[in-house]
Amino acid sequence: MTSLCWVFFVSAQIAPARTLEQLKTEIQDRANRGAYPVAELKANDVEKALKNLKSLSHDDWALAWMPIGDLYMDQAKSLEGKDKNAAAQAYQQAMQYYLFGRFPVEDSPMTVKSYDRAKESFKAYAKLIDPVIEPFSFDFKGQSVTGYLRKPKGVIKPPIVITVGGLDSRKENNAIREAEYLKHGVAFLSMDMPGTGENKIKIEPGAEGVFSAAIDALQKRSDIDATRVVVFGGSWGGHWSARVGYTEIKRLKGVVVQAGPVHEYFQPQWQRKALGNTEYIFGLFEARSAIYGVKTLDEFLAYGPKMSIKDAGWLGNPSAPMLLVNGSQDTQVPIEDLYLLLRSGSPKEAWVNPEGGHMGRSKTLKDHEIFKEIVVPWIVRRLKD
Repeated sequence: MTSLCWVFFVSAQIAPARTLEQLKTEIQDRANRGAYPVAELKANDVEKALKNLKSLSHDDWALAWMPIGDLYMDQAKSLEGKDKNAAAQAYQQAMQYYLFGRFPVEDSPMTVKSYDRAKESFKAYAKLIDPVIEPFSFDFKGQSVTGYLRKPKGVIKPPIVITVGGLDSRKENNAIREAEYLKHGVAFLSMDMPGTGENKIKIEPGAEGVFSAAIDALQKRSDIDATRVVVFGGSWGGHWSARVGYTEIKRLKGVVVQAGPVHEYFQPQWQRKALGNTEYIFGLFEARSAIYGVKTLDEFLAYGPKMSIKDAGWLGNPSAPMLLVNGSQDTQVPIEDLYLLLRSGSPKEAWVNPEGGHMGRSKTLKDHEIFKEIVVPWIVRRLKD
């Protein structure tokens, strides 16, 4: 069954998806105001790509965005011998378009190709910037997992943040904004969450062990202070940071759970409602079902509840210090999941935007503002306690 057929099949059971023209209008509007998920793209480039978007198929989607990435990639290559900084920024720009070309999931030949090009351009970018971003690989349950490590200059053994990507973000996206940590003398390890990108660990209870394995690997390094670690996860990544907050209470200085699924998210009644939300740009069912390895709506609804942290009996347990972040109007992850964590177990801190949607963002408060003003200061404080 093609991904396009999935859209029609699932939409018939929940809510109609945006039409092609509605999708184009929404994307351009978000690009014009610098909103997720096109905040890093240029509005005029977005306009050009949308003119070439022929259908809602994922291959056509990738084919609309890759040519823009190719232009920046060619520009970057021509600049490498002349202006290293300009070349790096062109590679990063290319990566952003390739990553959007694989959005929200690599489930067709062209979306896979777009993600491959995103990784290629990111690696070129990572080598040109100072300090460099280095690949960081380790094994978990016989599988190799790859992330990206970056350390601040002039700090002998910096503390570190392990960041966990969400459903449709990738470690390459996150590694760009995480340069903010370096200003505070903090290193970061950017990772894909299980079931996405280069983290092929199956999503199931116990998969949070991949982050314990990452801590184990960091402890073997002499250039990282692995006694001072915080884990930060956004959206689906917040589910994993929450889990690790319980399993690694002795080895973590804290965790940030930003819009993370806990229990209500996994219930069929919420999913039937949430799959039709308009906050998510398109392809939500394909992305959510792909990480479970299922294809039908019934399979998807049956799989989710096994991931409930509440049903696992963890909520009343002690945990590492937690910062909980979200918007009360989130249509993707119910705000009740934040309150479930807040009301249970160890004392926790919370920041809730009464007007915010997913991740706490709103038309007047953007993702990068929440990150810089709320998340980063809390993390730095925990690492320096």
